[in-house]
Parts: sequence; C-alpha cells; structure tokens
Amino acid sequence: TMKAILDTGYDYSWFVLTKSIIEKEFALSGSEQNPDITEKSLRTAARSRLAKGMPGPVEAFTKHGVDFVVRDNLADLVAGMNELGRGGHIDLQSLERTISARDSQVDNAYSKDAQLMAVHNARNYLGDKIVRVAKPHRLLDPAHGPLIAVRLNILTRKTLGGLETNLDSQVMRPDGSAFDGLYAAGEVAGFGGGGVHGYNALEGTFLGGCIFSGRAAGRAVARQG
Repeated sequence: TMKAILDTGYDYSWFVLTKSIIEKEFALSGSEQNPDITEKSLRTAARSRLAKGMPGPVEAFTKHGVDFVVRDNLADLVAGMNELGRGGHIDLQSLERTISARDSQVDNAYSKDAQLMAVHNARNYLGDKIVRVAKPHRLLDPAHGPLIAVRLNILTRKTLGGLETNLDSQVMRPDGSAFDGLYAAGEVAGFGGGGVHGYNALEGTFLGGCIFSGRAAGRAVARQG
C-alpha cells in the first residue's frame, strides 16, 4: 500500500468515510483520547461507545483536525480535499465512480468487494458488531452524512530495528565482535527488545522482550563485576 501511494508522487493519501462510520469505527490511540478506559467506567464506556453520536475526542478531531475535511456532498468534499492537498488533484468524476461502484455492492449478498466482505466478516462477531464495525451502507446516502475525508500522511514512527546484540545483550561491532562494556536493553536492542518475536511482533508484546534483554544485560554486567 505504501509503495502504491508513493508511486503517485505524493507522500499522503485520502481516507473517505461517513459520519455513521466514524462514530463507530474511528479509534484514537492514547489514554487521553479514551477516557472511558482510563476511568475504568462502564457508564462512560456505554455512553461513548454504544450511544449514537461521535465520542467527544473524535468529534474534536473532525472539527479542529488540520487533516479533516467534512462536507455534505461529494463535490464540496473533493473541493475541500484539493484545497487541503499539497499539490494533489482529486478528480471528482474518478472518485465518484469508485465510490458508486462500491455503493452498488452494498445490497449484493454475493458481493466480491473486498472492503464489504471484510466488514461483513467482522460483524459476524457480536462484540465487533455492537461496538466497532458500522453497518454497511452507501457512502453517498445523505442519511449517513456528512461525508468526511481524512488526509493520511506517511511518516516513520519507529524503525523496528535497533542495535545488534548477542545473547548477553552486548552491542556488536560491524565485524561481529562485541563492544567491551556496552550493552543495549529494551526496544533499542532490536525489534521489541532483543528480537524475541522476530518479524511478527505486535504493539503490546514488546514488554516481555524488553524485560528479557534487560535481564540478560544485567546478568552479564554482574558477571563482569
């Protein structure tokens, strides 16, 4: 996906959705954006995640986020996207064709549209159906509006690399020898802390690797002492 976007010559893309979708599916990272979780309140969770309407933090992004365009119809949405875009030109007719083709499959029980198939599969799980995944609908249906476009900027968040270490968490030189007295622990010691999970590490699984590499470094230093 990233290669396809960058091949266009631009370092960003667009995500087009509706108010109905963003109310249910737009999740924000960070404890400050999820007060129902940080407060450990079932009442707050029910109000923010089950009630109709956008959660407060999400609504704030739609109103004040510099990468959000909110409009009542597609023509105005495209105009706002082109005004916000960094030199990019979104063609109204091309976008309308793409969305209309997708919308035509909403009521098709045998649709092969990949996005709609993923939505239907997700909603087979009751928890996702209630809380996380909006009911499929036509994006151009005014009843589910307004339309929303989010500019997606490509950036590097982390390298998922780190310093090469041996089993004692010693930092290795390019020639394969170890730096005397230099150790690395945590995420700096490779992906997720010493590469415990290899290429399959997920967010939330790094702590174990960080503890493992820290223990290895600590034991190695103690042996040196």
